[in-house]
Amino acid sequence: MKSHAIYPQLVLGSSSVYRRELLQHLQIPFEIASPDIDESAFPGEAPGTTALRLAKEKAHAVAKLFPDALIITADQVAALGEIQLGKPLSHENAVQQLRLMRGREVTFHSALCLFNSRTARLQARVIPCSVKYRELSDSQIEHYLVKEQPYHCAGSAKAEGLGIALIERITGEDPNALIGLPLIALVEMLMEEGVELF
Repeated sequence: MKSHAIYPQLVLGSSSVYRRELLQHLQIPFEIASPDIDESAFPGEAPGTTALRLAKEKAHAVAKLFPDALIITADQVAALGEIQLGKPLSHENAVQQLRLMRGREVTFHSALCLFNSRTARLQARVIPCSVKYRELSDSQIEHYLVKEQPYHCAGSAKAEGLGIALIERITGEDPNALIGLPLIALVEMLMEEGVELF
């Protein structure tokens, strides 16, 4: 009979409650650490490049606190063409974002890193997800924002909540990528590190 592997120390480097809930789906023990980094994009930086750079910076920041762990970090940047759509942080900015996105397709670039702080092995990927927004009226946008207040979500919409009602279509290889933690890719990365989920 095959014995179950002892899990290495696993750390989710994120303050996001949604990423924490997603990681709980894998039913493995983990700790949480909030990386403190500057999340600003560089001038002229492509959205996927920004997301990947920030996810890597988060991993290295958390590694300083956990020298013998597998560290999971992620970042997401939404883009409408060449325009990067960050976290709105205010009602006014969220209104502007949703007005800009209505009836259009937005690409969410979700970067994922798994960093082994003992061996310094880094696995990293960007998993894009395209979202087509419905034609929303100004009153629909206003009512949605008052109800959900998604001011800390890239693109001003929580797809895991009422924000799903704003969306006409989602296209991508992993539905979890839109929420911020691509679990399909994460499972592959964990397997590469010898972590057996069952």
